[in-house]
Amino acid sequence: SSSAGPAEKEPDGLIFIGKEDDIKASRRATAKVSGREAVVFYHEGKFHAMDSRCYRKMFVCAVSTLLQDIDGQACVTCPWHKFKIVLETGEGLYEGINPLEPSPAPRWQSKGVKQRIHKVTIDNGNVYVSPPDLSVSFDSDYFADKYKNNGDLA
Repeated sequence: SSSAGPAEKEPDGLIFIGKEDDIKASRRATAKVSGREAVVFYHEGKFHAMDSRCYRKMFVCAVSTLLQDIDGQACVTCPWHKFKIVLETGEGLYEGINPLEPSPAPRWQSKGVKQRIHKVTIDNGNVYVSPPDLSVSFDSDYFADKYKNNGDLA
């Protein structure tokens, strides 16, 4: 895992994160995206990017994070709360039951989108992330904004 380095902004607004082969080899990289920490994951042939701060607390998603598939969706698991976050959508998942079913069995259900995700673009072996659209807010924005300055309180 590479550390949050100075991301370079390209003329078209995209933010350079790193070389495609380097991120594939390390399986993740972190960088500053519009002043906030973001993590890019490479999982099963796809790149995914999200804010590195969990939507519930202040942990960094890039550290000690377990990637797994849940119901066919690639997810990251918060090491503190065991929250499951879908890499593709930022949705929070939980396992719940419907007590009205004759034989209630736990199933994965959505809490809604909790974590801000970022669009990833690959061009000429380089990985770029689009700056976030801050006109829409997500739960993870609170901690992403609070810890903008090198992981310290903003």
